[in-house]
Amino acid sequence: MNQNLKSLMKKNNSILKIAGGLAIAVVALLAPTSCADRLDIAPFQSLPPEQALATEGDVEGLLVGAYDGLQDTDAYGGDIQLMADLWANRLYIRFRGTFQGLQQIANINSGANPILLDNGWATGIWANAYRTINMCNIILQKRNLDLIVSDPAKKASIEAQARFIRGSLYFELARLYGKTWGDGDNNTNPAVPLILKATPYNESELTAANYPARASVAAIYNRAIIDIDSAELFLPTTNAGGYATVWAAKMQRSRIALMQQDFATARNKANDVIQSNRYQLATTFDNLWFNYINFGGVAPREYILYMQVTTQDGTNGLNTYYGGTIGSIPGTAGRLDMDVQTAWLNRHEASDVRRAYFISASGRRLTRKHLDRFGHVPVMRLAEAYLTRAEANFRLGTSVGDTPLNDVNRIRNRVGLANKASIASVDEILLERDLELAFEGHFMHDNKRNGKAAPGGVGGTTSVPFNDFKLIFPIPQRETDVNKNLVQNAGY
Repeated sequence: MNQNLKSLMKKNNSILKIAGGLAIAVVALLAPTSCADRLDIAPFQSLPPEQALATEGDVEGLLVGAYDGLQDTDAYGGDIQLMADLWANRLYIRFRGTFQGLQQIANINSGANPILLDNGWATGIWANAYRTINMCNIILQKRNLDLIVSDPAKKASIEAQARFIRGSLYFELARLYGKTWGDGDNNTNPAVPLILKATPYNESELTAANYPARASVAAIYNRAIIDIDSAELFLPTTNAGGYATVWAAKMQRSRIALMQQDFATARNKANDVIQSNRYQLATTFDNLWFNYINFGGVAPREYILYMQVTTQDGTNGLNTYYGGTIGSIPGTAGRLDMDVQTAWLNRHEASDVRRAYFISASGRRLTRKHLDRFGHVPVMRLAEAYLTRAEANFRLGTSVGDTPLNDVNRIRNRVGLANKASIASVDEILLERDLELAFEGHFMHDNKRNGKAAPGGVGGTTSVPFNDFKLIFPIPQRETDVNKNLVQNAGY
């Protein structure tokens, strides 16, 4: 299949003109008439923000649009997580699909860099992120919040949610398109453009001179922290599926801190989530999955943040690639693209429930995690908080909340493993993290922050150093063609 099919599909799906983040559909009214001048009407497909955003409902509707962008398959609906698992991981996962763009990403440890500048996934994630960020920027404009939203509590909640979305997307963009934190000078390494104002409605205001350049890795991380910290202050403690809570903000802040080697903050924020008692570990590992097939769409209490999928609206992007139709399990679907290798199974202890949590279909070994066609996409769950707290406490020689040993044993006990008597090195905790959070979007980022190479060894592949340019996306060709202020990543 043509490598650009994904990006073309995305372009077609978003072909409506976006003016200040608002897509206004064109309605053509053609009626029989003898008056030619009746047809001489200038076409329009957008409204200026001051007309489009006039009520609280308009602002709330735009926030829903921003959440829709966050749960898109180009974001937390699957692709962001997929990249971190698929990228240079041929020792543990083989991509058997036909999409050339994903083949490029999966095969970077097979020789010369094969990721092209017009890669549909690199382009799609970037485009969706900035489209969604623009919606957040419109919401956060002082005029729209102060003059339209009258209730202070509602205004604070809307602002907090928009900041959570924007901060989360900037964090992910920095991880995908810039060098990892600590690989060289964070203040000079380029990441992505930092845009905090809505795109001008009048195209005449957009000139080559004011096109944005790439901000530094430090600048993007700092903005993500500002947004997430601000969101945490005003997000609700509970919210409907797919919507952020204060606990999701704390968990996201913990992730950012972990990437920065700020173990005290990572520990404290994870501990806050655990100590809230809002969430609980599922009694069995299997109860974490198949939430539509088995539970009618009710998410497990272990999920801190998830992207909601329904039969009417929504696609589970992880199911698309990791899943497959299994005749014995009604409601399953997927492309059978991700073939889990024996080398992955061999990392588990013999009695580990997770070692057996796979199924064979059409010559592939599939994880059972993502077989549910309409299963919600997990983004954060409580097990991650325990493992983050354990790692951070171990590195710092502390026992905030509990000991690293007790936290690790909680995760082990759930999958049928005996307690460890002691933990000799952080690698033992990192292994538990790999096994527990497998196929959920952590693998590459955990390797990078720990300076570990992307594993090779299957099909003549070689490992790739954590700081190799091939483990960073190129800036999309269509962006550099238009914006000459964007400098391409070294190596491309």
